Amino acid sequence: MDLKILKEFIQLAKDEGVSELKYETKEQKLSVAFGGQTSVMTHVPAAMPAKVESAASASASTGEKFHEIKSPFVGTFYASPSPDKAAYVKVGDKVSNGQTLCILEAMKIMNEIESDISGEIVEICVENESLVEYGQTLFKIRS
Repeated sequence: MDLKILKEFIQLAKDEGVSELKYETKEQKLSVAFGGQTSVMTHVPAAMPAKVESAASASASTGEKFHEIKSPFVGTFYASPSPDKAAYVKVGDKVSNGQTLCILEAMKIMNEIESDISGEIVEICVENESLVEYGQTLFKIRS
């Protein structure tokens, strides 16, 4: 990992006042925990990456399969482009391939997350302004 990115990662955690922050890729894992005046950082190469669920998962209640849009990285989920604007999508909305569904903020960079399928939003799986993990399901779409 680039030292500049590492420093930005740690500074972001301090600025946000979090007690622990984790970052994980297929090749490496980084965790920063703050306690009192000191910080503890560990860098562990990821052994075998955990298998992420397939894009379509079965709904236990109906047996119907939905396409899942997952978080490509750790970040903060924003349902709308700004606090005074309407959400990009809501349950029941029809979406098309390439349509913006939300914004994920990581290291003060706003990243638009787009749908990779056309269909209907059946579930928004995270709350606005919540922290999401890599691979966490954000939306379920009926195609």
